[in-house]
Amino acid sequence: MTEPNGSRRSDEEMLEGLLGPSDPELSCEECFAALDRYVELTIAAEAADERVPGMRAHLAGCPACAEDYRSLRDLLAADEVETPR
Repeated sequence: MTEPNGSRRSDEEMLEGLLGPSDPELSCEECFAALDRYVELTIAAEAADERVPGMRAHLAGCPACAEDYRSLRDLLAADEVETPR
């Protein structure tokens, strides 16, 4: 299958897309509650996936939460560049 950007998805990626993740996954409510922390850990290059288990799996399967993640990440990353600590 070809993605909108022209790249091809592997069989494994297509299968995961159909079956969903095999790892534990957060609900949308749990994702929303932990999203700030997860994004901050990601920007700080810390072990976000270990410290917020299930987030990566949820973001891979939930387009709405993935969009929230990208928006918040981009906003905080831009803020970090403008006002270094």
